Amino acid sequence: MWRRVFVVLLPIFGLCSEDWNRMAKETLTSAIKMKPNTAVAKNVILFIGDGLGVSTLNAARIYRGQKNNKTGEETVLEWEKFPYAAFSKIYGADKQIPDSAQTATAILGGVKVNYKTVGVTDAVPGEGCDKLLELGEAGKVVSVLRKALSEGKSTGVVTSTRLTHATPAATYAHSAHRNWESDVDVIDEARGKCRDIAYQLIHNNSDIQVLLGGGRRAFYPANYSDPETGRTDVNKRNDTNNLVEDWLNIQREKNRKHKFVWKKDDFDNIDVNNVDYVLGLFSPSHMAYEIERDKTGNGEPSLSEMTSKAINILKRNKDKGFFLLVEGGLIDIAHHDSLAKKALEETLQFEEAVKVAASMTNQEDTLLIVTADHSHPFSLAGYTKRGNPVLGLVDEESARIEPPLDKKPYTALVYGNGPGYKADRENLTGVDTAADNYIQQSAVPLEYETHSAEDVGIFSQGPMSHLFHGVHEQHYIAHVIQYAACIGDYRENCDREERSTSGSAVPEVLCWLLLASFLASRIGT
Repeated sequence: MWRRVFVVLLPIFGLCSEDWNRMAKETLTSAIKMKPNTAVAKNVILFIGDGLGVSTLNAARIYRGQKNNKTGEETVLEWEKFPYAAFSKIYGADKQIPDSAQTATAILGGVKVNYKTVGVTDAVPGEGCDKLLELGEAGKVVSVLRKALSEGKSTGVVTSTRLTHATPAATYAHSAHRNWESDVDVIDEARGKCRDIAYQLIHNNSDIQVLLGGGRRAFYPANYSDPETGRTDVNKRNDTNNLVEDWLNIQREKNRKHKFVWKKDDFDNIDVNNVDYVLGLFSPSHMAYEIERDKTGNGEPSLSEMTSKAINILKRNKDKGFFLLVEGGLIDIAHHDSLAKKALEETLQFEEAVKVAASMTNQEDTLLIVTADHSHPFSLAGYTKRGNPVLGLVDEESARIEPPLDKKPYTALVYGNGPGYKADRENLTGVDTAADNYIQQSAVPLEYETHSAEDVGIFSQGPMSHLFHGVHEQHYIAHVIQYAACIGDYRENCDREERSTSGSAVPEVLCWLLLASFLASRIGT
């Protein structure tokens, strides 16, 4: 609590030129007083911003501020208020620049793996169904979610992408290829031998209590009428399995209080005190971008609304606690199409979800982690002046510092590759570069923009969050989660008894003393 005082108050009061030293000294005073929370984490909430690299964080920070009529650079995003931060090295077992299945398996499973594989070890190559079958359990990576379940914790997965997409799949699936989301997606040589990801979710993981996201098409037979659109050409399964009905039957057989929902009205009407298992599939594929989302009863809930609902259901496990994964997946989808505005809007909705979680939990017993799986070749450049619109052109004064050789204006936000390339670069004079669907210019022509290799941030608060403290291998995150919560590999090796009796946060009185000192200094000026 104490550390949040200054980062919240400073933007409210604003800063004059003489305030810079005071600001730094007050932050230093706070840092000197920091004391690690070494308690056992009862709850863990892991936020993964898919594609949320440092460059996106920076642009979103400015964008947030400018939406609030500020210059933007001074803005503090919710996770930037957390006391601990580190960097994560994102390379995969076989890739310098990885895909999201590799990175999600590292974050959730604690090991680096091969390109486009999910929930399997690096002994399994991409599309290596036979190798996975040969290795059996030895070829599978067990996620921290499954390890939390084995300790009696409640668990949930929330995503704005398909529930069978790479990141959510890493919590429950073991697949030699991330694209094997439904039976028709499995390659001919593996079909009938290796189960698709949707099937694994329903038939092998029906004990996950909250599942909220998109991707209905992998769960319904191909000729089944989609409940939202009524179309029969949306769904994909050719094996005649109706996995939604299978899930409902499983829950009935186990006498569980359960609910399946596919639209916002039904989602809003879920009684969190009278349901234990929820499956929400709100779209045939990925959910809608936040700025295009249908907010009516026939539409979709937001990422922050799904996060709130999930926490309210899971926190009823008063004894053992819970583990929740929340993925802001559409940040990445927007970047691949070079839609910078949508990527930034998705980042801000992701931030709203983090705010919700922080407000609904207690950092004394809940470990919150915010990280990314990878970044993108996306940059903010051009010597722009303070307050230059982040979605706009480089201001004329700044452009004169290093003039473009083609004498055409350019946006401060650009991509290294992607669909925005034109051999004769477009003259952007008069172009609305802040439009929702404006495609940012890029240096190399590609149908879809790629990932990038840069390290990504890890931001944390709560029990053992101080273990994120430098530059880490990405798979280290799963080990911290297990150690903090005394589960999985560290169940018997987490210093549980010593940590249960140790102190944690700085006394609240210090918070008020620091706050009083700060206010007094402001009054004095």
